[in-house]
Amino acid sequence: MASVQLVGRDSEVAQLNSFTKDSAVDGGAMLVVGDAGIGKSVLLTAVAESAAAAGIRVLRSAGVEFEAEVGFAGLHQLLYPLQEDLRQLDSPHRRALGVGLGLSDGPAPDQLTLSNAVRALLVRAAVDAPLLLVVDDLHWIDRASALVLGMVARRLQGTRVGFVAAVRTGEDSFFESEGLHEIEVGPLAEAAAAALLIEHFPELATRTRQRFLAEAQGNPLALLELPGARSAHRAPGVTRVGRRLHTLFARRIESLPAHSRQQLLLAALAGDEPGVSPAILAGAHGATDLDPAEELRLVHIDADTHRLRFRHPLIRAAVVDLATHDQRRRAHQVLAQRFPEDSQRHAWHLSHATADPDEHVAELLERAATRTQRRGDPVGAVGLLLRAAELSPLPDNRNRRVMIAAYLGVDINGDLTEGHRLVEGAERGPGGSLAGAVAAAALMINGGGDIDTIHQLLVNAIKGARDPSDAHDLALVEALYVLQAACVFGSRPGLAADFHAALDRLDPEPPEFLVLLGSTFMLPARLALATIGRLDAAIAGISDQTDHAYVVRIGIAAIYVDRVAGCRAALEQVVAHGRAGGAITSAIEAFVVLGDEGLMTGEWDRVQRMAGDGLELAERHGYTLLGGFLHFQRAYVAAARGDGDTVKTLADELIRWAAPNRVGLVLHYAAHARALAELGRGEYESAYQHAAGICHPDTVPAYAPHTLWVILDLVEAAVRAGRTVEAAQHVSDIVDGGISAISPRLALVVAGAQAVVAAPDSYRDRFEAALATPGADRWPFHQARIQLAFGERLRRAKIKAEARRHLSAALETFDRLGARPWVDRARNELRATGLGAAPATPVPIDALTSQQREIALLAASGLTNKQIGERLFLSPRTVSAHLYQLFPKLGVTSRAALRDALNPPARE
Repeated sequence: MASVQLVGRDSEVAQLNSFTKDSAVDGGAMLVVGDAGIGKSVLLTAVAESAAAAGIRVLRSAGVEFEAEVGFAGLHQLLYPLQEDLRQLDSPHRRALGVGLGLSDGPAPDQLTLSNAVRALLVRAAVDAPLLLVVDDLHWIDRASALVLGMVARRLQGTRVGFVAAVRTGEDSFFESEGLHEIEVGPLAEAAAAALLIEHFPELATRTRQRFLAEAQGNPLALLELPGARSAHRAPGVTRVGRRLHTLFARRIESLPAHSRQQLLLAALAGDEPGVSPAILAGAHGATDLDPAEELRLVHIDADTHRLRFRHPLIRAAVVDLATHDQRRRAHQVLAQRFPEDSQRHAWHLSHATADPDEHVAELLERAATRTQRRGDPVGAVGLLLRAAELSPLPDNRNRRVMIAAYLGVDINGDLTEGHRLVEGAERGPGGSLAGAVAAAALMINGGGDIDTIHQLLVNAIKGARDPSDAHDLALVEALYVLQAACVFGSRPGLAADFHAALDRLDPEPPEFLVLLGSTFMLPARLALATIGRLDAAIAGISDQTDHAYVVRIGIAAIYVDRVAGCRAALEQVVAHGRAGGAITSAIEAFVVLGDEGLMTGEWDRVQRMAGDGLELAERHGYTLLGGFLHFQRAYVAAARGDGDTVKTLADELIRWAAPNRVGLVLHYAAHARALAELGRGEYESAYQHAAGICHPDTVPAYAPHTLWVILDLVEAAVRAGRTVEAAQHVSDIVDGGISAISPRLALVVAGAQAVVAAPDSYRDRFEAALATPGADRWPFHQARIQLAFGERLRRAKIKAEARRHLSAALETFDRLGARPWVDRARNELRATGLGAAPATPVPIDALTSQQREIALLAASGLTNKQIGERLFLSPRTVSAHLYQLFPKLGVTSRAALRDALNPPARE
């Protein structure tokens, strides 16, 4: 039986007890929502006691307003009792939790990895008995903890772990509560309020009781506290309930002895860090100093654990508000000494104890910021860096710390507005020139600024660095990262040389991600083959990486060499982290990388969905450049599907801001979408001109990585426009450059381009070789276009049966992709072979063999040849052969028509 007695809360208690019982079997999460003093904490205590009495293990924690800036403080407090269970987790989960909770060093775990580790820990802890997590004042839990708890709470179904938390109405919170059940706790009914008042203050006269009932407005805390003040001479209702309570608590605090107030202040500022009892923090005066505070019902000290609890957050706030600045500073000084010097809490308390600039404290804060970022809390790292800047005596160090904070905000957190404010407000001076250049360049790049200005700014800053060869200098490494991005985004001759010269100066070896980006992303046509093995090795280990920025950078390096598939799972975790309110910029970049892969693999519907989600983030946070990349993906799909109006609108918008800022890559995007759209319309000379603006017919420009995406477009447009000389020259150059060795897709494209320009006596061998490229079906749009070109050549050579086979296969793929212009072209070619007319004697479905009938039905349902083959244990080639025979029998040329043939409309 619970010791907590509640009046007028039977419904809420019943709901919570029912939830607790259910969650002990199948898990779940519930929020208790209401105003300050409405009784949320008492309800949590009641449900915790009932759960414990039923054999459920209970873990409790509470958010503290004054330590909301301390990253992972809430999570540490909640999970502290589970250290023994932590040791029994598998290595990846143990490592993620160790880093996230500051128990060990290592790469920062991303939000999803850390959430998975927390869930695994809770499930492990619930093996012997169900587990209930009880969190009070969830709105004051620090951001890093709140994001993780939000993800965990939504994924407790199917476990024996329950989560119940109290949230104050109207308070902002980083906790994502969407989809969770809520109990709204409102004021007590009049009868219940009167019963509570009579129970605790039976001596009150009826008239006085009525006044307090009216004044308290059904708020239980007010009903219990206001009468004790015996302020009968005051007019009722002159202030809000919360303000009245704050004033009441302040008067009680002011009546305490000095030593008691000092200890209360230490307790209020210490928060609820596990292992640090506020009752011990008073030093020489001992725990008896808190007896007066307990007598006045300000705090409660557990007799067994000696842990102190404030009876209400308003009391904690009143204690801090009543203290002078010097008193708070001295308290923080005492608290700082209670934590290890290398801990975030030591640095945080010391920073609040320091009134004047102090380089030692600033250094401690900067180190704490680095550790906090590695633990996956870049927002907390920015706050620590800014406080370090405030305490920096030297302008050089102050500027540097502000600029690093600004850069982290832009590059990871998605905060362009704050980045602009910090950069514009920073003092000008030599010390922060490199970090300042990085921050300013990152702002300009993400805003779609002038590439030449960005490039020159970074080159000058790198040359002017104190030691431009120091590979351990974070600002220098990030300057090179932003510089390589500027070179790629510019996609013009002369930009890359400065990056590679600076990279070669680094000592010791430059970071691997910079080497990879400088080759496979910046100059893939010239340098990819030399580093492709190193990229493959990095991708092989990407599942062990918990640093979302690193994952995205490796994913970017994989785009033009067609290795993104190996990064997909890790990139999807980055997206999930951003959706949960984490690293926004990295999430948008992950959307871009995943979308680029989807364009090439024909997953166009998925690309459209991801581009929409990514654009919502990009536009909300002002990331013009990343938004442009996502608009290109939409334009590419629109071009392939024949939506010329959308292509024109998107391409015009890209050109509008990219042209004056010389963002060459975005201009190449616009030209590519237009070339593809013109190809679909049969405007081959126009398509050729657009493609040639990206990739010169006589060579593959190394400085423009997007050339590796337009090889087939350029060759096809040139041949169809009658520019056979240019087409042949381009094919010769790409063959000599060894581009086909970079990836299976490029092997398919180069072989297909060779076939398109081949002489009459060799084209069949060339096309057959291209279509035999291993894994060709991973790139369905390219494969189908090569099949279409082959079928056209065969049809013109009057080899109709073979032409039909390739044209039918191409039509099937185009139909599945929704590539309408190419569907029409393939269908017209099939008609030219005589396949378009209905058979003289229609073949009914019953006349087909059982296998043919099954293949036809599966194909009509939308399955691909590969999916049909997997279901029927046939090879995709065998399925294709059957469909080749079926189409003419049924008088159809596409899967859409096949559906109609198998399901004819009913006769009236």
